[in-house]
Amino acid sequence: MHAPFAFRAKVGTAKQGKQDRSRSTLLVVALAIAAAAAAGYYERGPLQRLFTGPQAAATILVSGNIEAHQAVLGFQMVQSRIVELPFDEGQWVNKGTLLARVDDSDYRQQVAVNEATLATQKHQFAAAEQNLTAAQRTVEFDAADLEFREKEYKRAEFLLQTHAGTQELRDQTYAAFRQSTAAHQRDEALEKAAERQVELAQANIKNAEANLKLSQIVLGYTVLRAPFSGVVEVREAELGEVMLPGTPVATLADLDHVWLRAYINEPDIGKVRYNEPAIVTTDTYRGKTYKGRVTFIASKAEFTPKSVETHAQRVTLVYRIRIDIYNPTHELVPGMPADAVLKALPAEKP
Repeated sequence: MHAPFAFRAKVGTAKQGKQDRSRSTLLVVALAIAAAAAAGYYERGPLQRLFTGPQAAATILVSGNIEAHQAVLGFQMVQSRIVELPFDEGQWVNKGTLLARVDDSDYRQQVAVNEATLATQKHQFAAAEQNLTAAQRTVEFDAADLEFREKEYKRAEFLLQTHAGTQELRDQTYAAFRQSTAAHQRDEALEKAAERQVELAQANIKNAEANLKLSQIVLGYTVLRAPFSGVVEVREAELGEVMLPGTPVATLADLDHVWLRAYINEPDIGKVRYNEPAIVTTDTYRGKTYKGRVTFIASKAEFTPKSVETHAQRVTLVYRIRIDIYNPTHELVPGMPADAVLKALPAEKP
């Protein structure tokens, strides 16, 4: 009776060992699969991981390229030859940095001419004021003489009426009175003319000052400075080149203010709101996120991609959105591909 039991025990032990080995093999395979899945899980990055679970229904993933505020810079109102161009493409420049300068000898000469004209007009104004003062004194003298002549004439008229004077005296005083009246009227007209000369001289001074200020402004346009701190993306001029007004010299990008240009599918457009926060990531800096905010949502849909001519792909409608990004480290540069995660808000009811 013991022998069969021992045989069954051996058989049971063999079966148990085979099962244990099978379980071990399955465990190893499972661990290998889990390790491979975990590797892929982490390799895909935080955005892809976020969209593999129940959170996928609550978020929206958009992709696009980084863009920056750009300024195409050129000389205004001046046409001359570039004599200084101390920068290269890709160089960082601070606000106010000299980017280019053209030959300003002609414009400096114009400033000198306008300064001389202004000085002349000021001298003419001083002379006009002196003439006005002299005219005013003459009118004062004429007024006093007219008053005296009028009294003499009235006295001679009274004496003639009382038979104490002569007709000749009366006629002489009357003639003197009329001459004084005419002189007074003439000098008053001269005074008004002197006043107009003063006003004209004042206007000439203002005109000369305006011309001088304009020439100084134009002279300032011979120097091109960075309006803000940024990186020189493109240099479109060379040293010695003659520049025309408005011709581009350089393109400056403001890396402090960048944004993501992305597109969102038409069914999801109602789930996005203005000023909604977003999390931006790039393949360049894996694992690092940047804070952003939706600042623009296109009012009209468009086909994408535009370069594809097949109807099946052209019928896909998308809306362009813009996400402004805080970029203090200047790591995000124009043209860099990037992704953004937006919270899918409930669609607004009509």
